[in-house]
Amino acid sequence: MEIISFPTPGLGDTSYLLVHDGTGVLVDPQRDIDRFLREAEQRDVELRFVLETHLHNDYVSGGEQAALRSGAELVVPAAAAPAYRHTPAFHMEDIKTDSGLRLRPIHTPGHTPEHTSYLVLIDGEPKAVFSGGSLLVAAAGRPDLLGPERAESLARLQHGSVQRLADLPSDVALLPTHGAGSFCTTTGALRTTSTIGEECESNPLLSLQTADEFAERLMAAPAPIPAFYRYMGPANTLGVPPMPPTAPPTMRSSDLDGLPEDAVIVDLRDRRAMAAGFVPGSVLIEFGEDLGSWTGWLTPRGAPLVLVAEADQDLAEAVTQLAQIGLDNVVGAVTDLGSAATATFEVLGLQDFLRRLREPDAQLLDVRMPSEYEQAAVPGAARRFLPDLFTAGVPEALDSSRPVLVACGSGRRAAIAAGLLHREGYRPIVLTGAGIPDLAAALEGAK
Repeated sequence: MEIISFPTPGLGDTSYLLVHDGTGVLVDPQRDIDRFLREAEQRDVELRFVLETHLHNDYVSGGEQAALRSGAELVVPAAAAPAYRHTPAFHMEDIKTDSGLRLRPIHTPGHTPEHTSYLVLIDGEPKAVFSGGSLLVAAAGRPDLLGPERAESLARLQHGSVQRLADLPSDVALLPTHGAGSFCTTTGALRTTSTIGEECESNPLLSLQTADEFAERLMAAPAPIPAFYRYMGPANTLGVPPMPPTAPPTMRSSDLDGLPEDAVIVDLRDRRAMAAGFVPGSVLIEFGEDLGSWTGWLTPRGAPLVLVAEADQDLAEAVTQLAQIGLDNVVGAVTDLGSAATATFEVLGLQDFLRRLREPDAQLLDVRMPSEYEQAAVPGAARRFLPDLFTAGVPEALDSSRPVLVACGSGRRAAIAAGLLHREGYRPIVLTGAGIPDLAAALEGAK
């Protein structure tokens, strides 16, 4: 048996291809299925099954399309009841093959009600379990993504589910879908795979004996839920169309004047290039592994998107990330803004930012996640988590007649905030290459 991992870092997820004796099993595939099917073809593997552990909250699935393209059998938790052809997976009803490979569905509700893990048996011996969003490395899947009304009930169910998986033999490999970087996890575990034995020894959640205690721990400090999550489950229930083309039409800067009113310009360039000149009203999301997540979180769902990029940036990867969360409406890309780049902001390193912060008119905005405040803070700073800046607006304490110094952890989120601040009539100054912890330490050291 061999298991090939396919990480999607920006979403904090991993898809898997299990290979045994020429038979392939694809687990929780992302929408860009070519990478999975290509791997199976190169290994001369017959893709026999596509397994879904649950109706995903953080991405639109490629499961249905992978099954249609390959002729594999799509297996989905029985209680999910999606609107497309599939084989329902029932608790402890084994799925057998002719090669000694057997897949045993284990109902593990908690992350979602229908959630099902799959135990892999080779010649009757348990070898691995695909745990999806149930038992994770040093964590467990969040129970609150379907709304606060169901969170406690699902958290209590999650306790029973992770204990059920913990009862598997200690040498069984644990292969979760969610991992570091995913908002579907309850912690930020750095590893993506483990074994049942390792988790029994080190996962703090497995030491909690009662469902009440477990639920209280899971719900103690819930992380924010990205705005686009609400659309993922319904899409995965009704069916996801094939990937759109990954090469967006080329546009000229003059074409930006004729865009529909609801169109959104998403600028992917380096923050210093943005600072030197961007189109007013653009959403400034520096290209990175989580471009798709930030775009889905900060732009109106369904709006036509125009990408602004440098000529050498990977637009195909950008479009792929957007498509992974169902943003298929990229109407064009511009690589030369010319005279359209009329808006600017300042970008400063730590020492220059500190000097500017000491000036009488200085005001500081911290756009980090609330959980980051415990790590470090600057007294007197206004606080607003970046997505809340887009929905709740700029804090009233900030004076638009004075420059706004804005910081986060490294400068990326601060640069995103700069675009919105400019749109609202503020003059942003972005801290780059450092963050609030560095700023707090420097201020403390100067006392």
